[in-house]
Amino acid sequence: MKLWDKLPEQNAFLESMAEAAKAVRDYMKGNILYIDVMNNLSVDCDCDSNPEDPCMKDIGILASVDPVAVDQACIDMIWNSTDPGRDHFIERVERQNGRHILPYAEEIGLGTREYELVEID
Repeated sequence: MKLWDKLPEQNAFLESMAEAAKAVRDYMKGNILYIDVMNNLSVDCDCDSNPEDPCMKDIGILASVDPVAVDQACIDMIWNSTDPGRDHFIERVERQNGRHILPYAEEIGLGTREYELVEID
């Protein structure tokens, strides 16, 4: 049997990523700053050895001491974007149920989905 035939179902995988992030945050006792760089967005993970070309242009750089808030802000900015690649990006996120990680991460105490966006020049 091939390794790829024994993958967990998608939500369990996403939940395990949130739990791993919480373990690191707890170990670091909250001494972490989270930075999301939304630059040439591709629908594929940075870890993909053969990712699809970027489908969205630069949106910006966000930073927070709350990983859930900063990721929620990124998702909201993508969903509200007028970039022509937006629909392709959203289709992939929805197909993988990617937004599931945000309410789950909030539920386990990793952070909150509430945020205040402060723009700086």
